[in-house]
Amino acid sequence: MAAAEPTTRTLPDPPPALAMRDLIVTFGPTRALDGASLTVAPGTIHGLIGQNGAGKSTLIKVLAGLVTPEAGTIALHGNPVAGITPARVEDLGIAFIHQERLLVPTATVGEALFLGREGAGSRFGCLLGGLQKRAEAAIGRFFGIRLPRNALIRDLTIAQQQIVQITRALLAEPKIVVFDEPTAALAKREAEHLFAAIARLKAQGLTTIYISHYLAEIERLCDAVTVMRNGRDVAEVDPRRTSTAALTRLMVGRDVSDLFPRHRAEPGAPMLALAGVSVPPALRDMSFVLRRGEVLGLTGLLGSGAKELVQALFGLLPIKSGTVTVDGRVAHVANPHDAVRRGLALVPENRRAHGLALNLGIRENLTLASLDRVSRRGWLDRVRERAQALRLIGDLQIKAAGPEAPVRTLSGGNQQKVVLGKWLAREAGLYILDEPTIGVDIAAKAEIYRLIAGLAEGGAGILLLSTDLDELLGICDRVLVLYRGAIVSEHPTAGTTADSLLNATLTGAGACARACAETSRAA
Repeated sequence: MAAAEPTTRTLPDPPPALAMRDLIVTFGPTRALDGASLTVAPGTIHGLIGQNGAGKSTLIKVLAGLVTPEAGTIALHGNPVAGITPARVEDLGIAFIHQERLLVPTATVGEALFLGREGAGSRFGCLLGGLQKRAEAAIGRFFGIRLPRNALIRDLTIAQQQIVQITRALLAEPKIVVFDEPTAALAKREAEHLFAAIARLKAQGLTTIYISHYLAEIERLCDAVTVMRNGRDVAEVDPRRTSTAALTRLMVGRDVSDLFPRHRAEPGAPMLALAGVSVPPALRDMSFVLRRGEVLGLTGLLGSGAKELVQALFGLLPIKSGTVTVDGRVAHVANPHDAVRRGLALVPENRRAHGLALNLGIRENLTLASLDRVSRRGWLDRVRERAQALRLIGDLQIKAAGPEAPVRTLSGGNQQKVVLGKWLAREAGLYILDEPTIGVDIAAKAEIYRLIAGLAEGGAGILLLSTDLDELLGICDRVLVLYRGAIVSEHPTAGTTADSLLNATLTGAGACARACAETSRAA
């Protein structure tokens, strides 16, 4: 009798780590999710992209138990799940890292990391001195950096707060972690640490959902990406085999050409000149000139002094020595009121905390900085105020239900337009933009870049702080690199590569170009 042929059995594929099917969510007349689905394979990094308003946030809020869908199903690892609530999410093995840093501002780093999990580091309800050491060890393990040991959360930078929030989520050892724009506030080096941490987590079998407006990050990190548009999932593709242009077309339903419009203004007279400005201990001997019609970029790592320079120019930090000249006149800017009187405008990095009155309407936010221009004899002229707001809403193409809509209901891109519009109403001459496109989608970025180019062509001076090197090279005329409190190099963007900028930010290589010193003397 012939020997029986050996048989082989093919093991079935494991069920998806997450399967969200045919979800419908309606807010009033708006259908936020219109049959949207998301399927994530176990142990993968799955991207989720789309314009602001595409439905990404609503989909994630359903998963977090913050929104209950009217229809559709959810399954985790093949097991149907119903009645998800925020209280159940951690027990289900899901962790969320949101754009907004949900941390207690008066807590120390250690207290914020271990809030609700103090048992391993406490005795009789009293925190032991080792709590801060545990915090240092955890942050060092995931990011390779150290934060100030006894600093309060409110005293940390946005990037440092984001690091604390991410570390807190990872300490719970979730099976699925959702990153919502995790690098929006991180400098290049910190983002690289995050990418390395995500890669380690994937190797350990963790499933990751990664939401980002930075398509380069999606292409680098993700095994698959779901594209959303108008409340629906319109495609799932391999980002490594799909061009950025193709992803953009899927997101917006059309081509987004000329992402970085080149303004054609010839630099004019000096608008801002710094000579030997020092803000101890962050900045020393800072000298440069920004001319009318010019977009001047600033970049540097956390601790480079770039952030403190922006704050000092707007009167948020005291300048101890040196001279600041605005539009040909020496300016002593002791506070933001002085800055506004001198024609300066600041678009802050954290627009929700520092740039907007979230509970007020669009109309009120657009006129906050120019109430004197819509008032008569000390009384607010509602007709003039509304007319000015409607003009700005039209000029900036702010998408909203109307001028009375609360700004907290707007997308990130439209909120940023409101912040810019507030200063346009003031007719500022110098715009200081701190990470102006953080947390906005690619279509909104293109609109903001066109606004910046238009301001420059109108004769304004633009000082743009960004850690997005492609953004700096795309919209700026020159870029100054700061390193440990000093300008170390100046780069005309024509002919400069992102690699050379990155090398300067990481190493501090190069001395400030002769042109930098010459233009400072010329002022």
